Amino acid sequence: MAKAPAKRASAPAIPNRERPAEPVRFEASKGELLDFYKQMLLIRRFEEKAGQLYGLGLIGGFCHLYIGQEAVAVGLQSALNGDTDSVITGYRDHGHMLAYGIDPKVIMAELTGRAAGISRGKGGSMHMFSVEHKFYGGHGIVGAQVSLGAGLGFKHKYAKDNGVAMTYFGDGAANQGQVYEAFNMAELWKLPVIFVIENNQYAMGTSVNRASAEDQLYRRGESFRIPGLQVDGMDVLAVRGAAETAVEWVRSGKGPILLELKTYRYRGHSMSDPAKYRSRDEVQAVRDKSDPIEACKRELEKLGVKEDELKAIDKDIRGIVNEAADFAESSPEPEPSELYTDVLVDTY
Repeated sequence: MAKAPAKRASAPAIPNRERPAEPVRFEASKGELLDFYKQMLLIRRFEEKAGQLYGLGLIGGFCHLYIGQEAVAVGLQSALNGDTDSVITGYRDHGHMLAYGIDPKVIMAELTGRAAGISRGKGGSMHMFSVEHKFYGGHGIVGAQVSLGAGLGFKHKYAKDNGVAMTYFGDGAANQGQVYEAFNMAELWKLPVIFVIENNQYAMGTSVNRASAEDQLYRRGESFRIPGLQVDGMDVLAVRGAAETAVEWVRSGKGPILLELKTYRYRGHSMSDPAKYRSRDEVQAVRDKSDPIEACKRELEKLGVKEDELKAIDKDIRGIVNEAADFAESSPEPEPSELYTDVLVDTY
C-alpha cells in the first residue's frame, strides 16, 4: 500500500515589514520657494535654448529635453547633500546637472561639443559626467545606470560616508532586467540607494499602460521588499516632501527605497521625435492644468511675490542662458589629440 505523501511544512509567516512614513508636502519658506522657482525656470529656459541650438545645427546627435519634468530633479536634489550624495541618471540629463548646481556654461559647451564642456566635448547631450560634483552621468543604454547606481550605493556604505545614491530611470527602463538584479542586491546588502522612476507616461513612443503589465510602478520593488511611494512629480513641494522621507529612510540604514514620480514631458522623446503618438490637445491640457513652474508661481503669489519680481527673475535667467549659449558658441572645439585622453586610467 502506497504511503500518503508527507505534508509540506507550512512556510513561515512573513513578518510585518516596516514602511516609510507617508510623505508630507514640504512647507517651504518664501526664500526656499523662490529658489525652487529659479532652478526650475533655469532648466526650462536652458532646455528651450538647447532646442533652438539643435535646430540651428550647433548640437549634433541625440538631444533629449527635460521640459515639463523640472519639479522632479529640483524637488529631489534640493534634499541631497552635495558634498556626500551621488546622482546618476539616463540620457535625459541636462536638468539633473543644473539642479545639482553645475555651471550652465560648461553644460551648454558640452552640448555643442566644445573643449570647455564638462566632458571636454566628448560626451555631448547624453554622456556628461563630473566626479567633482558627484554626478556620474548621463548614460545612453536604457536602464544600465540602475546597476551602476547600486554600485554607487555600495561605495557609500563601504566608505561609511553617510552618502546616498540617487538613481534615476524612466518608465521604459523599469521593464529592463538589470533593474531587478540591482534591486535584489541593493536590498540584500541594505545599500543607501533611492531608486527614482521618472514616469513621464511615454517610453519613447509607447504609453506606460500599453507597455507595462503592472503600470503602478512604485510597486515594482515589492518582491524584493523594497518599499515604494507614488508622488505627484508636477508639484515641486510634493516631490521635496517625498525626498525628505526617502533620504531619512535610506540614511537610517534601512536599505533602498523606490519613488515613482508621475510627471510628463512636453516635447518628443528626443529632438528627432515628432511625437505623433499623442495629441496636441493632450499635451496642452497637461500644460494648462499641471505645469510645475506655473504652479510654483501661484504659490509665490500667495506669499506676496509680485508679477514684476517674477518677470525680473525670468529676465535674469534668460540672460544666464544666453550667456551660456554665447560662451559655448565662442569656445573652440577639442584638439584632435583629445581623442586619446580618458581612454585608460593611467598612461601606458
